[in-house]
Amino acid sequence: MYNPLAMKLEQFTRFDPVERARIDELIRHGSRSYARGENIISAGENTEEIHLVMAGLATRSKVTHDGHRQLIAFLVPGDLCDIEVFILEAMDHDVVALTDTTCALIPASEIKRLLTESCNLTRALWWSTMADAAILREWVVSHGARDAKSRLAHILCELLVRYRVVGLGENNSVPFPMTQEELSDATGMTSVHLNRVLKDLRTEGLVELKSRILTIVDFERLSEIAQFEPGYLHLVRTQRADPAVADRVGDLVLPTGRGLFESAWGSARQALGRGAPHKPRAMAS
Repeated sequence: MYNPLAMKLEQFTRFDPVERARIDELIRHGSRSYARGENIISAGENTEEIHLVMAGLATRSKVTHDGHRQLIAFLVPGDLCDIEVFILEAMDHDVVALTDTTCALIPASEIKRLLTESCNLTRALWWSTMADAAILREWVVSHGARDAKSRLAHILCELLVRYRVVGLGENNSVPFPMTQEELSDATGMTSVHLNRVLKDLRTEGLVELKSRILTIVDFERLSEIAQFEPGYLHLVRTQRADPAVADRVGDLVLPTGRGLFESAWGSARQALGRGAPHKPRAMAS
């Protein structure tokens, strides 16, 4: 049985057969399919079921009072859409299907029971939640500190790594159903600017886009443009080169001959100028 949640959580810890069986039980309670553009769960709602993306692509989004929409995360198979619902009274944002999407429906009571049964599974779910928060922080950095080309390249690199974690992304190709408007809402660019940046990446031979499938042709060059350092994804067992999981994504995140964070620090120093202190940007008056 394909269980993207188990494959994702395995990046954090090893599971014994009993724990793995327990994770498999979670996705057997039923499922529901959502059409492109349909809300999986809406702001202000609560539910007794937690939605786990099994297939497709979804997004978290916020809409301002004047109608402006901001996409704040993409949800790929293995991602829990609304695990916070059994703690918080209501969702504070929408989760929307970007393509036809299938979600397993996990009773919140099952998650509560699991949290009392297994410390290892509890820690794994906490890891997943913290990794989601880290992704949000990285998106904030992109919007505030990366130029348009780096911002788009970073999202593309991140998507590929996250798909590969759950056994997808073969040949460095991932589903790419987003319209220009949706991708604009994710990157903070106008549609015209986004189209120009995407065209540049294609012209430079970094990516190909055909039939709503994105192929990253040169991940190394694209990740350099993106300043993509995958440590924020906290792929613990891949970073330790654990063969049980590293074979799925290790070629994308493990530099040859140097440790992951040593490589990242070296790249950062080179970008800033060796030893040069960071200079805060002056605030506009």
